[in-house]
Amino acid sequence: MQPPPPRHLSRRTLVTATAAGLVAAVAAPSRASSAAPTRFHTVGRVKAAADGFVRYSWPGIYFEGRFRGTGVGVVLDDSVNDYDVQIDGRTTATLVTPGRTTAWVKGLTDTEHRVRLVKRTESAWAEGRFGGFVAAPGGAILARPPARRRQIEFIGDSYTAGYGNVSGTRDCSTNGGVDRNTDSDLSFGALTARRLGADYQINAFSGRGMVRNYNGSSPGTDFRAYYDRALLSVEGDVWQKPAGWRPQAVVIGLGLNDFSTPLNAGEHWGTEAELVGAYESAYHGFLDKLRARYGPRTFLVVSATNLGSSPFAETVERIVRTRNAQGDGRVSYWYYDDPALDHLGCDWHPSAEDHRIISGLLDDHLATLPLRW
Repeated sequence: MQPPPPRHLSRRTLVTATAAGLVAAVAAPSRASSAAPTRFHTVGRVKAAADGFVRYSWPGIYFEGRFRGTGVGVVLDDSVNDYDVQIDGRTTATLVTPGRTTAWVKGLTDTEHRVRLVKRTESAWAEGRFGGFVAAPGGAILARPPARRRQIEFIGDSYTAGYGNVSGTRDCSTNGGVDRNTDSDLSFGALTARRLGADYQINAFSGRGMVRNYNGSSPGTDFRAYYDRALLSVEGDVWQKPAGWRPQAVVIGLGLNDFSTPLNAGEHWGTEAELVGAYESAYHGFLDKLRARYGPRTFLVVSATNLGSSPFAETVERIVRTRNAQGDGRVSYWYYDDPALDHLGCDWHPSAEDHRIISGLLDDHLATLPLRW
């Protein structure tokens, strides 16, 4: 719900998680032209740069490749975000604000491997840049992995982004801040998508709501102002949806920020009822946009969770009932809550364990839909 505080620990650092002969190290900066940037797979919202890198800012974006040999380098230019490097399904290194560099994983068996780079953090006001994978001497970057047939898009706020989920404590002011304690790859959406063998996008922006941001912040903007962008900080930017991006399900979680705090004096909505009306109207418009973009066969999963006495859940449920009554049976209502949720993430957000629980609840809901995928 809460927007991220100022970033901490902005120094360039590399933290490694090594295992059984795997070594991660930072080498001198490499040119993207040697990194065969077309030889990776991603469905994330990226934009090509003139120097061969790709640019991006949404959380959870991942890049996948194949290589043969004893090592692989990851070409990056990013002093803001954190990344995990995974080899053959196992995380071998965590790169913390790596800067412009090539990060190497070496000491591998001389055979074919898969490599995955995933952006752990949010960076609404700064972009990351990825230049591709490079093979160690004697090896080779192979053809990129094929796209997966199953696709899911996740739209939401800090809950969807995985804000502060790996902190283990609600006060993150002394343990590295929100950025160092966020891992979007462990958010409920990423967990569910990987369990289903699906490609996915996490289009989430902490602190943003459908019509009202957290505690009335940044009036005049809301999540809808950013949704169409690839680069969140570039006003007027538009992501060009590739023909291959056709998600069978879109899971939407917007409303926590709209309703989690009381209206302040001077806000646009004089009463809660006026806010509910504006939220409901905007939500229908947003669903219209998604339906036009993805067609009549995509399932739109509209979610809500426990927010005390607020009208959040009942309003979302009413929106879904209205869509169904209008003849759109592929809009479903997913309410998630569980007494085991501890909210031990930063600022009372779901913890990594909570995200595992929520992911299981989402699995159960998706299993009720005739997705036929």
